[in-house]
Amino acid sequence: MFGPSIVAHHLADDGLVPNNPTLPMIIYVRCLEIDSVDPEYSVESLFNDNGWGNRWVNGIYPFQHFHSTAHEVLGIARGKAKVQFGGPNGGIIVKVKAGDAVLLPAGTGHCKLSASDDLSVVGAYPPGQDWDLLRECEADRALALQNIPHVPLPETDPVFGSKGPVWEHWQAQPLGPRLKAREPV
Repeated sequence: MFGPSIVAHHLADDGLVPNNPTLPMIIYVRCLEIDSVDPEYSVESLFNDNGWGNRWVNGIYPFQHFHSTAHEVLGIARGKAKVQFGGPNGGIIVKVKAGDAVLLPAGTGHCKLSASDDLSVVGAYPPGQDWDLLRECEADRALALQNIPHVPLPETDPVFGSKGPVWEHWQAQPLGPRLKAREPV
């Protein structure tokens, strides 16, 4: 068995799902330590310890959607799923399982294609970021393209805290207007 690994994917605008023009989606493969008694609690605690809140426990919607006002981390606490990221017109399909996490920059489309019956996902967001729910249509894409540049970068990595992929892949990006947060449209 292979150890933990990190995979980053830059996803292009697919015409209806904007994705993020500068930040890659980050997959944390086998990076979560899952407690066998209460796996959801172990993932929630990790995200909380690293400053990511506004948590929920559920699954992944079975329709293409994205958030234009927040970055989102999805921690797989139980089960497995096949998820399409980036939209149906050029996105990627990824198999995730318990112990994996996926960090989605604002605008990144995601849709559950299939899942085991026991799938349980913990979602969380950086402090001060509240998510909206947008679908693959031109009006939502246009709104997202206005909002995405104003979503501030997180101060910590949801899995590794003060180190990790957020620092390597996101904080190294030129920020431009990201330095100024504003109210979403």
